[in-house]
Parts: sequence; structure tokens; C-alpha cells
Amino acid sequence: MALHNDFGHWGEEVAADYLRRQGYTILHRNYRVGHRDLDIVALRDDVLVFVEVKTRRENSLVDAELAVDGRKIQSVSIAANSYIKRFNINALIRFDVITVVGSPSGAYRINHIEDAFLPIPVYRR
Repeated sequence: MALHNDFGHWGEEVAADYLRRQGYTILHRNYRVGHRDLDIVALRDDVLVFVEVKTRRENSLVDAELAVDGRKIQSVSIAANSYIKRFNINALIRFDVITVVGSPSGAYRINHIEDAFLPIPVYRR
């Protein structure tokens, strides 16, 4: 596995542990829909939460939050729509972003942005 994949995996582990400590139940991690994926699908207080995780080193030139652009929102929206249909979900949903900035061997900080974005409607042609 490439080093950047290991780094991203570490960030997702940190995010999942954080969510558990906050009272979330992790339902799925790295749920794949074709070439799209959902980093974390969690449940808390009867709300289904799709969490996009972005991990960056402290000296990164691009803020982790800025990596969740329109294209990423569309991809997550399509994957979430598929997830909801597959598991016949009838619950409130929310899209969050968690950023993990730092390193596995040192200090890091977590920023949890609840309701970070609205899904882009998925239309069939």
C-alpha cells in the first residue's frame, strides 16, 4: 500500500475512534459503490450520518476542508443515494466532514463539521 494510502487510513481510524467517543455507532467504513466510496456511515440519535474524512499533514498547502469540492459532494451524494436505496433507509440523514491534521507519530487535531453540505440531487436520465 502506498504511503499516502496508509496516511489516509490512519486519518479514517482517528475519525472513527472520535465518532465512537462522541456516541456514534459506526455502520460501515469505506463502503464502495462502483468507483465511489463513503468513508464512514454512522448512526446517532436516529440520524444517519455520511462522513467524508480528509487527512492532511500539518504543513499541507491545501486546507483539508477545501478538498471537499463540488465534484466530491456529487460523488458522495450518488454513493449515499445508492446506500439509502440498498438498505431501505427511512431516517433523517446528514453529511459531515471530519478533518484530521497532523501525523501518526506526533500531535494531530480533529475538526468535525456537522451538516457540512447538502447533497446534490441525483437525477436519472
